[in-house]
Amino acid sequence: MDFKIPEPLKVEHEELHAELVALTKSPGKVGEAARNVATLVHPHFVKEEEYALPPLGLLATIARQGVTPEMRAVLTMTERLKKDLPEMLAEHQRVVGALEKLAAESRVEKCPDAERFAQKLREHAETEEHVLYPRPFSSGSTCAPGSGCESGPRTSASSSRLSRPLRTAGPPILTRRWG
Repeated sequence: MDFKIPEPLKVEHEELHAELVALTKSPGKVGEAARNVATLVHPHFVKEEEYALPPLGLLATIARQGVTPEMRAVLTMTERLKKDLPEMLAEHQRVVGALEKLAAESRVEKCPDAERFAQKLREHAETEEHVLYPRPFSSGSTCAPGSGCESGPRTSASSSRLSRPLRTAGPPILTRRWG
């Protein structure tokens, strides 16, 4: 099964990247600060696009059809995200520190575009931490052994994911299901 990053997230990453590239070409301290942000954020984006964001592409399918055995392959990505999450969050802290410097330099050099970008990327990081990173762990919460996902999608209302509380916090669910 092919796991694709949801298009809106892909577009957002591309837009952030393009804005940052433009800022790295700025003269003075703003350009220097932007290049520092780019040095930190590029490898982080690569990791996200490799294994943190693709599992999110399953959410719409899970909501419509339930969990299927073919989705087990996503466990490789969610396990890696689970393992790397402390480092991913530490990278966010380093990026936010660099963004604070970029914002400060943008105020000194009167470059409002750079300051807006710094705020936009900070908000993006917060969304990842509070919404996007936890989602792959909860997207498999309905595939407990015996739930029917081993034999294909569920269709009855009693086994529907919507009939149970959604788990969005706590330990990774995908790593403890599918036997």
